Amino acid sequence: MLGSSDLVGFVATTDLARARSFYGDVLGLEHVDESPVAHVFNANGTALRVTLVDHATTAPYTVLGWSVVDIEEAIRSLEEKGVSFERFPEMNQDDLGVWTTPGGDRVAWFKDPDGNVISVTQRR
Repeated sequence: MLGSSDLVGFVATTDLARARSFYGDVLGLEHVDESPVAHVFNANGTALRVTLVDHATTAPYTVLGWSVVDIEEAIRSLEEKGVSFERFPEMNQDDLGVWTTPGGDRVAWFKDPDGNVISVTQRR
């Protein structure tokens, strides 16, 4: 039933202006709609609704992720815009913070201003 319907992604924020700047200016998503309680971005054809909440409870796992062609280029571009990549002591990450999965995919993680964990992945 839902296989032919469009997916909408959701992420919480406690500050809509800050979220608009991060998702629009830093990540480069097109801002397509806003209301007093949310901003909507076009994430390459998928709507991402960033919703205002009183208290953002962040998950300890990835809530959003993008597949990229060149992970090193993506990391450098995001770092130039002030994004810091996460380091996890239990994972064998390279100097850029990239972990290579057993299947050969390469993944790096960062957080939005509310602490939501986001990833970029280069498929093998």
